[in-house]
Amino acid sequence: MSKNRTIGALSLIIVLSMALAACGSGGAAETIVVTRMVDGEAVEVVVTATPEPVDVPVTLNRYSTTDIPTLDPQTGEDEVSITHIENLFVQLTNYDLVTAEIMPEAATDWSVSEDGLTYTFNLRTDIPWVYHNPVTGETTQVLDADGNPRFVTAEDFVYGIRRACDANTGGYYSSVIAPLIQGCADVLYYEDAANVPAELVEAIGVSAPSPDTLTVELEFPASYFLAMTPMWTIAATPSWTIEELGSEWIEAGNIVTNGRYVLGEWIHGVRWMMTRNPLMPADMYGTGNIEHIVYDVVPEASTGYALWLNGEIDTADGIPDAELEAHLEQFPDEAEKVPTLGVFYIAFASDKPPFDDELVRRAFAAAYDKETHVIVVEQDQGLPMIHFAPPGIFGAPRIDEVGMAYNPENARELLAEAGYPNCEGFPQVTLIGYSGTHTQNWIEYAQAQWSDNLGCDPSLIQIEQMSFADLLNATAADQPVEERPHMWTLGWGPDYADENNWVGDVLWCQNPGQRFQRECSEVDDLIEEARLEPDQSRRAELYAQIEELLFGEEGEMPFIPIYLEIAYQPIHTWLDRVYALFGGQQYYNWTLDMDAKLSYQP
Repeated sequence: MSKNRTIGALSLIIVLSMALAACGSGGAAETIVVTRMVDGEAVEVVVTATPEPVDVPVTLNRYSTTDIPTLDPQTGEDEVSITHIENLFVQLTNYDLVTAEIMPEAATDWSVSEDGLTYTFNLRTDIPWVYHNPVTGETTQVLDADGNPRFVTAEDFVYGIRRACDANTGGYYSSVIAPLIQGCADVLYYEDAANVPAELVEAIGVSAPSPDTLTVELEFPASYFLAMTPMWTIAATPSWTIEELGSEWIEAGNIVTNGRYVLGEWIHGVRWMMTRNPLMPADMYGTGNIEHIVYDVVPEASTGYALWLNGEIDTADGIPDAELEAHLEQFPDEAEKVPTLGVFYIAFASDKPPFDDELVRRAFAAAYDKETHVIVVEQDQGLPMIHFAPPGIFGAPRIDEVGMAYNPENARELLAEAGYPNCEGFPQVTLIGYSGTHTQNWIEYAQAQWSDNLGCDPSLIQIEQMSFADLLNATAADQPVEERPHMWTLGWGPDYADENNWVGDVLWCQNPGQRFQRECSEVDDLIEEARLEPDQSRRAELYAQIEELLFGEEGEMPFIPIYLEIAYQPIHTWLDRVYALFGGQQYYNWTLDMDAKLSYQP
């Protein structure tokens, strides 16, 4: 063999090697050393192989300041968990993002008995249960013990709902569904949660007459039940996996899901990823094009915003207060004002002096300037609220019709009538806020308002901050009264688009999770009446009365409604979305221009 032919053979091997390297590296350019003949001499030359273009998956990048608390539909209670549950699991129904109309999802259609007590749902039979292997990246359909493919059935919904009624599951929203579903409360509040009789569980009003038929029986004809059916709490869950793995069933490599995405990775406290479920029926795929969703955990929101500025994430939940003015000036087309429908308030312990006196509660409410709060504390990202439920919720009064307005003169009169003229003799009280600079500004503003308008020395209002989880624990209904703070900051966002989700689920005196310890009154009779009333116009009238009795000039004032959040969010122009106001974000309906994202230069 001649030298020239040897070089030719070597060149062919090099070319093949470059091609394989390009394939193996996903198309990355490869720098290698080759031998070439130059003026009859063999010379080593550094060359760069030009790879074939490789499609980059459409990837949504986001951040979170916390790990995912849970991926279990029956225990999810926070925004981070609920968003991921929404994308990993189908729900019984869904809702239109624009109109809030209830739409088919797992259920194709439904009917209601004449007495309003029985709902019958006809289910799809083609939604597969799937398992994703995070090591191989393969998604496969789950098989039963006989080797048959598993599809979502009515029995899976029966299992999920019964599980939600079990106190041992530990779901917060169990108390929301328990009053409605026949027999659910009997199980949830059974005196010995570890030994609930089997006959009580069997008596829960949910059954599967056939694999594609689900029947739900109610305790009373709740006119708002259909609005609750998109909730994650009553989602189908995989009994066989949960019974085998217990609490570990939600981990990557264990979890079995049925939604538009699967869990590709979950490194707790660091990073997680969801990827498209290739086995989802085509008509349930969604209108979006996002194939991968990647979250990185960062220590604080300012770090997340820095990632947005650098083009490393596509959108964020907010803009830091210190950066807002500059952002609006520099990126006017990349700031979206989102009405979250979250209403924030300062709550009172109604069973703890001095706030066991409704005159004191009214005085503190009338002394609080909410319009200035929105401008100063929220940087104009909100609307002042004088009652609880916001616009867009069925049954909510007009934003300016019902409630107590800011009136410092009246506030001083009310406090004097309660026995504390100019705040003389008023005891020291605690105001607890959750962590963060924003809440610090909020509680300091409140302290100043009551000093300026009621004459209460700031030292009388002891302010303190704690984590959100610790605040929830400190204000829980079962905390001894002497250990609970006098006041605390909190907010409520809707789970479903009905006023009952506000005054019923939050304030009803018989709700075991009711933090304010309200005593039952005529308000609660009206709340129960509104639940049963089939005439929607009459229901709206009742809710206006309820809001007036709670937050009007002569109202109980269990808390001070302060503002409806309308927050700026940074969003790059390559991302197109409709923001979900209820439940979790529907990433399967978001669209992203990956070419524009890849060409971004910060």
